[in-house]
Amino acid sequence: MNNPEYSPSELMIINAARALKGSHVVFVGVGLPNIACNLAQRSHAPELELVYESGVFGAHPARLPLSIGDPTLVSDATSVVGMADLFMYYLQGGLVDVALLGGAQIDRYGNLNTTVIGDYAAPKVRLPGSGGACEIAINAHKIFMIMRLKGRAFVDRVDFVTSPGHAGGAHGRGRAGIPGSGPQLVITDRALFDFANEAREMTLIEVAPGETVDAIQADVGWPLRVAPDLHEMTPPTAEELRIVRQELDPAGLYR
Repeated sequence: MNNPEYSPSELMIINAARALKGSHVVFVGVGLPNIACNLAQRSHAPELELVYESGVFGAHPARLPLSIGDPTLVSDATSVVGMADLFMYYLQGGLVDVALLGGAQIDRYGNLNTTVIGDYAAPKVRLPGSGGACEIAINAHKIFMIMRLKGRAFVDRVDFVTSPGHAGGAHGRGRAGIPGSGPQLVITDRALFDFANEAREMTLIEVAPGETVDAIQADVGWPLRVAPDLHEMTPPTAEELRIVRQELDPAGLYR
């Protein structure tokens, strides 16, 4: 059930932006992560430093960037360096608090697939690939995911692990020698999930107004953990909607 005052995508974008409260340095992906991070910077987190894999640190774009190569990222940025320097000295150097990523598939442990759908040698769909997402998922202190909740995306086992989450569950990252604490939150248009359990398995913690646990479970490819204190997602404020609709996405490309 949708609220006519805002769209499911607006609910998702705004809740992702809110999740960045208290963070200082965020590594920004293209698409939905991009608009969520720029909303956070324009609303409750003006001190947020946006990092783009093209080599821009501390971006303050005057408009929503079209891509990580958009020239608007350079104006008023803290620094602009080569991609290799950005990844070695900033990301691998431990300076990124949180990264906001998306994907075509995600599993119960937060592993992401942006490579292929189907068999790797003969895929049904060839996706864009990793870009810098694998290194970001490995090295950022925390990972937040933002993606629409659909059965084809929330699968029991991803077809290809492009970006590792909690690997096979508890201690999976540690056994693989992966730094960072891994996925902390999955923000969707219908629900929020966290990994705050010993198994490091996705847990339903909030649902959108009008949604039910059964409806969410129907589009998740594994038996879903549900938090005992499950509650509704907080609706957008008028100011958050104004920024999204008038400043960031007036054409409605994402919202």
